[in-house]
Parts: sequence; C-alpha cells; structure tokens
Amino acid sequence: MDVCPTSSSDLSETEEAEIEVIKQHRTELLEDIQKLKDEIAAVFAEIDHFQQSQSSKLIQRDKILSTGRKKFNMDPTKGLQYLTEHKVLSSDVQEIARFLYKGEGLNKTAIGDYLGQRDPLNLQVLQAFVECHQFANLNLVQALRQFLWSFRLPGEAQKIDRMMEAFANWYCQCNPGVFQST
Repeated sequence: MDVCPTSSSDLSETEEAEIEVIKQHRTELLEDIQKLKDEIAAVFAEIDHFQQSQSSKLIQRDKILSTGRKKFNMDPTKGLQYLTEHKVLSSDVQEIARFLYKGEGLNKTAIGDYLGQRDPLNLQVLQAFVECHQFANLNLVQALRQFLWSFRLPGEAQKIDRMMEAFANWYCQCNPGVFQST
C-alpha cells in the first residue's frame, strides 16, 4: 500500500530515491515487527507449556501425598517411607515432625503409634514433634490438653511413658521454674 500516490513526473530523481529508501525502511520495519510478534508468541507458548507442566507436577504431588497418607494410616513407617521415596518428604526429623503435627488427613491413632515406638529415628521425631507445640505461659493442664489433642495415646504403657517424658522435658524447658524437675 503506497502512502502517497504520486506520479513520477511530479518528483525529482532525488525525491524518488528518498521515497524508495523510505519504502525499503518501511518493509524492513514491518518484517522486524512480524519477527517480534513471532518471538512473543513463542514466549507465550513456552510460558503456557511451563504452567501446564507445573500444574501436572502439583497434581502428581497431591496424588502421591494422598497415597502416602493412606499408607501412613495403615502402617505409619511404610507411609513415611513411601513419602520420602517419592520426595514429598525428606528424611529430616524436623520435617517429618511438622508433617505429623499438621496431621492433615492422618489418623491420630497412627500418629500416636508411630511416635511411641522406641527406634532412634522415632524418638528423634517424637522430640521434634513435642517441640512443635508452644507450651510457654500455659499451665500444665492446658499444655497437656494441647499436646494430647494432636494425636491419640497408644495403649502400651512403655509408649505412653516415652511420650509423657518427652512432654515433661519440653514443658519444663518452656516454663522454667514451674517445677523443680521433670
């Protein structure tokens, strides 16, 4: 499309040469604009692909987490093993304790059974789990109620004893001077 239709007899040779240069620049600019449009479209396509892959990763993670919770509720050790194998949880004691403390979708009885076991890892998780609770400035009954609300005590006396000992140590650390000893 010509910008200004003129006959060649109205223009001098230099004017015609300038018009040709302008037409050439116009063509180059239109080509550059088209290249930029194509690049922008490619970037948007890449962003869409990235968002879709992130979304599918989140869906996959949620499925693994759901399966891990079900496995935990049936067998806590196998459930945590499944979650660490699938990289939903690390083997970090603090992370496992926070996962149990949040307890989203977890059976409280299964949490209590896991925390009551005497394996070294379980004892470390129990200690970290107890430390997730904030007992500062709470009387003993309030702190005990908060602690026991986060899981169900197992029926075995040795497990209960381990859990209550961990509770007593943490309560005394949070409230120094309330009791002479744990």
